Amino acid sequence: MAKRRLFVILMSVVALGTLYAQEKPKKIYRPDLPGSFLLDFGVNRGLALPQNFNTSVLGSRTFNFYYHYPVQISKSRFSYNPGGGFSFERFKFSNNYSLMPQPSSDGSYILGNPADLASPITFLQGGGIKKSVLVANYFDLMPLEFRYDSRPKDLSRSFNVSIGARVGILIESHTKIKYSANGVSGTLKDKQPHGLNPFRYGLYGRVGIGNFNWFFFYNVSPYFATGKGPHNTSVDLSTTNMNTMTMGISLNGF
Repeated sequence: MAKRRLFVILMSVVALGTLYAQEKPKKIYRPDLPGSFLLDFGVNRGLALPQNFNTSVLGSRTFNFYYHYPVQISKSRFSYNPGGGFSFERFKFSNNYSLMPQPSSDGSYILGNPADLASPITFLQGGGIKKSVLVANYFDLMPLEFRYDSRPKDLSRSFNVSIGARVGILIESHTKIKYSANGVSGTLKDKQPHGLNPFRYGLYGRVGIGNFNWFFFYNVSPYFATGKGPHNTSVDLSTTNMNTMTMGISLNGF
């Protein structure tokens, strides 16, 4: 009788253990990536601007999302960090001008007042434009980046400096006008290249401590394709050779 009770107790323990094992939550697999993600938040500025390319500082901004793969150079404090990702840029026009939806006779895209456009937005002639922006989104590659870390084994407290080169391809661009006129509010979005350069290349640098950095990017390539950008002035009808630069903060190590 005692043996039977002992057998029942043992079987109950085994059954309870099996039930607990079945109900125990499974661990979620998280891939251990060898590199790190990087986020940039910056403001844009144009150089050698054409006529009427007047932009606001806070409204002209960039957001970058990149991945870097570090390769330590021997046992030194230097590393090679190739990477790639996406860049989302915009210019907000303080004068509410916009690039025309159709090129002019010489193939360039005039930067003008949307109220001067033909249908479908002639009703804007009475005013009512709230915001006008030019958006350009890129896929970028960083084939060359070299980084110095004062503490390679403790990156969270390391002073670091990075320099590199970036190449990119335009994947999408559009103009966007927000308006409120004659009791009607809405957004007009014109999705097309608008004469922007389909390729870009430039130089950049970062400096900071740990995961927080300041960054700077100079776009060496012209912002507009040859002969496609706005005229320099109403007298000088040659098209612009405008370049751009971006500066801001960078968060890395994600």
